[in-house]
Amino acid sequence: MKFEEFMSESQKVILSGMRPSGKLHLGHWEGALKNYLEFQADDARCYFMIADWHALTSEYASPASVRENTHELLLDWLAVGVDPKRATLFVQSDVAEHSELFVILGMLTPLAWAERCPTYKEQQQEITDKDLSTYGFLGYPILQAADILLYRATHVPVGADQLPHVEITREIARRLNHFYGDVLPEPQSVITPSSRVPGIDGRKMSKSYGNAILLSDSADEINRKIMQMYTDPNKVRANTPGNPEKCVVLAFYKIYRPDLAETAERECRAGERGCVVCKKGLAPILQAVIEPIRTRREQLAATPEQLDKILSDGAEAARTCAQETLQKIRQAMGWRPRPTGKQAA
Repeated sequence: MKFEEFMSESQKVILSGMRPSGKLHLGHWEGALKNYLEFQADDARCYFMIADWHALTSEYASPASVRENTHELLLDWLAVGVDPKRATLFVQSDVAEHSELFVILGMLTPLAWAERCPTYKEQQQEITDKDLSTYGFLGYPILQAADILLYRATHVPVGADQLPHVEITREIARRLNHFYGDVLPEPQSVITPSSRVPGIDGRKMSKSYGNAILLSDSADEINRKIMQMYTDPNKVRANTPGNPEKCVVLAFYKIYRPDLAETAERECRAGERGCVVCKKGLAPILQAVIEPIRTRREQLAATPEQLDKILSDGAEAARTCAQETLQKIRQAMGWRPRPTGKQAA
């Protein structure tokens, strides 16, 4: 489903999550967080989840880092304007029902469905410094299906490369409904608008590549990273005609100041502008984007007890919906009703 079609629908329930793997960067802002703000402004029922169980599938040897990064992720969400009054913000492992539904879905999902997941195959090849031949990593798409179906989400915002994840969720929901009756809705994918933000070295922006501009970076850090940005290696002097298609700096102009990008591109090709001038012109542009986010983040970090309350309240709200879904599933299965309240604790 296209984003425009999605926005015209009513009674939407959205589930989206991020792994707590560290501080967020401009790629997250352009690729996901701007859409979070659109969703909550649209009055959809939004569940934004800090996916710590998912982080553990690859970070099982250093679980303390997952806990530490949970607050870092929440700080970035709040700093950009994600509002706990308009969306439910919670930690995945704080809602035990995720684990229970994961078990149920794991019982009925064919092994081949998990093995064919593109992410499973790609990361097995790309991540060579960790042993990913684990049951938890193989079950990643099944756990993700549990996350989505637990809140009876109608829509899941994704990039085009993540469509297979939602499709397997739809297949799992269809299989459960086949066995037990019409219990769960099949969620729809929403292809969200986003700008591809390159890292300072020209590759995709990623913390793991060490090429990211963080939403929490200081002014000095931003300036330093801009000066390190990859430009056309053949443009050795300011008056040498360059190829701006190879230039990371121009890519940022196109995203944040498209009105200046055309002039910068033309002058670069003509040898009328040097790379240093372009970089210095970019610095105040990115500072204007990040400075208010960083300032807000620093203010929020001063009250950690408030962060804990947001997550506690969010977990309680998420748990209410999750328990209702599991009761429906258990009833459809003819299973023993799940205890609630103090009995379930």
